[in-house]
This record gives sequence, structure tokens and C-alpha cells, in this order.
Amino acid sequence: MTATEDRRPSRTGDHTGGGPARRRAEEWRYRWHNSTDPRLVRLHHAVDTCAALRPEVTVSHPEGADAGALTLAYAGIGAGLDHVLPFLEERRGPTARRESRRTTWADLAARGVPEADLLAVGCPAGRTFRPPAAQPTVVAPFRVGLVVPLDTAPVTSRLSRKARQQYQREQRALDRDLEVATAHADFTYFYDRMHRPTMSRRHGAATRSVPRAAAWHSLFRHGVLFFLREHGERVAGMLCRLEPDTLVLRLAGVLDGSEDRYRSGTYVALYVAILEWAQRAGLARVDLSGAEPFLSKGIVQFKRKLHPHIAPPANHFTGKRLWLCVRRDTPAVRDFLVANPVLALERDGLRATYFHDRERPPRTALQWRTGGVLGATEVDLDVFLKGLPCAESRAGSASPGT
Repeated sequence: MTATEDRRPSRTGDHTGGGPARRRAEEWRYRWHNSTDPRLVRLHHAVDTCAALRPEVTVSHPEGADAGALTLAYAGIGAGLDHVLPFLEERRGPTARRESRRTTWADLAARGVPEADLLAVGCPAGRTFRPPAAQPTVVAPFRVGLVVPLDTAPVTSRLSRKARQQYQREQRALDRDLEVATAHADFTYFYDRMHRPTMSRRHGAATRSVPRAAAWHSLFRHGVLFFLREHGERVAGMLCRLEPDTLVLRLAGVLDGSEDRYRSGTYVALYVAILEWAQRAGLARVDLSGAEPFLSKGIVQFKRKLHPHIAPPANHFTGKRLWLCVRRDTPAVRDFLVANPVLALERDGLRATYFHDRERPPRTALQWRTGGVLGATEVDLDVFLKGLPCAESRAGSASPGT
């Protein structure tokens, strides 16, 4: 089969119910959330701006009675409750409860969220958040996209020498090959035996994914389903959407959610095989999808192995910003900032920002080198947090700094 023949396998029938109206609704929903069409992006920005006229504040209280535990808050556009706050909570530790209320942008800028140690503010495109001058702040894209541009160079040249050697050894030893699947039974097998078990094992109750009907209508019927086989057995899969000149990776999984396969070279092999397929098909790029702008995000570290270009995505997230505002200097705040380096936004791109102090070295093992990231900066927390209320008294004693 040639590259052009297998770019978009034909599919017939509607196996999820709902008929043409359901198909149109699912396609509209997909485009609303993912389209890069400037008209839809502008409309989405207008809706976001209206919805955030009185932004919602959500305070996340940590589990347990430890007075020194980190209290988080998120305010701003609603998408942050799906993307930003769950990530911050995951990195912080178990959540006891959330509390929500409405506020105004002026009050948020003047008072922040008094009970929070760390406040994340998601701003719609065109709005600039202005916290008090004394409040340490980092500005990042609301979300980052990871895109691999394709050229004539071998895809494996993107891997490190060690990873490339491992990949080549395993290709031979496991007799790996890539299958393009087209039947409804293939879709069902992937969704039920690979995608859902993997998401459940990885994220538990916090799992967010594309519902089955939406995956069928908006992805399978408009894209490609791949299986990676080892010795003829399907061991991993990826459901992708085909756009003009672009393959968008959307849903992934390993057989029965196997932790061993997830941690092994199987996932890397799946990505490399798909990139090679897209290259043969004459596509210009592969969109590896997006993530929160933190180097501690596991998917950022994994996909960085393929050296993608990282930048704000071209869909409705473009122009949206995330402001991280530190309100108190506590050991928990310092631990969190050091553990989660930020991809901070600069005029010409992104910069990896590593925090540290005398007791906490910068977490530079979380690597940053890839396209779109200009370089790295190490920030001394004793300087960054100088003057903030500190752990001994939330009511007012200040961090002396240096």
C-alpha cells in the first residue's frame, strides 16, 4: 500500500446511533474546541471574554490538617477547571474540597484570593492581569502545543543516540510493524481494550477523554487508527485526526493499560512509526497535541524525546495566558515551585524557568531543550519571594530575602 493510498481509509456506516444530526453536532463540537480557522478562533475568544466578565474563583484545599500544606486557587476562563487546576492539584497532592465563588477582575487584581498560597489566573485573549507589584508572578501560555515538522531527514534522527539504539534493537527483536485499521471492530477494540484502560490506570477518577461517540464521529471517521504490533500482536494504538497537511494525535493506549508496556519502549516505537507513516504520506507536520506549560508534566517530558516545536497552539488557546501569582512564602510553596519548572512566556518564545534556594537545587533533570524554547533561567527563591508573608505568620511577618 502506498503512502497516498493509506492516508484516509474509507469507512461506512454509523455504529454509534444518532444519525446525520449527531454527526454534525459532534463535528461542530470538535471544530469549536480544536479548529485553527481564524473566524472560529475569534468567535471563541469573544465567547470566552463574555463568559469571564465576572470570573469564577475556585479554591482547592489540601487533604489533611497540616497547616503548612499548599492551598491553591484558580480564577478566570472556565477551561482552567479542566486543564490548569487539576494539574496543579495532582502536583500538590490530594484535595479535600473545592470552594467556588464569583468575583470581578478589579477585585481579583487588588485582593487576589486571600486564603490561597498560590493563585493561577487564566486570562482570555486580549486581557492583561495586573496583580499588586509586590506579588511575585510568572506569565506562561495558558496551554502549549507540541508539533513535529516533517522533512526528508530520518525520523529516528530526532531521538537521542541511546534512545535510537534501543529503538533499533527492539524493532528487530520484537518484529514490530505498524497497522492501519479501518473497521468498526478495530475502533471498538482500540477504545475498549487500549484507550480506556490506559486512561483509567494513568488518571483514575480524574480521567478526561473523548467520549466514544465523539471519538467515532470526529476522529475515526475523519482520521486514521494505528496499531503497533509486536510479533503480530497488537500492543498499542493511536487514533488520529487528519487535517490539511497535518496529522493530529488524539487518543492513545496500550493493551489492557499495561504499566509495563506504557513504561517500556513500546510507546516511543508507536510515535516513531506514526511519524514515519506521516512522512511517507507527504504530510508537513504531526501535531502531538497539547499540555499545561510545565516541564514536570509527564507528557511534555515524554514527547520532548521527539524534539517537537513547543509554542502556544494555533486554536482558541492562542492569545490566552496563565498568570502564576505567589501570595505567601512557605516551605510548601517553595517545594511546589522547585518541583514544577515553568515554560514562561517571552517576546520571541518560551523560556524554561527553574526555581531554587539554598536547600532546594533547581530541578534541571527535567530537560527543556527542544524547538521553541529559547533557553533556561534559574531563579533564586530568596530573591523572587522577598517581602512576602512567610510561613511563621500568615497574618503578616515577611520573608527577609537576601
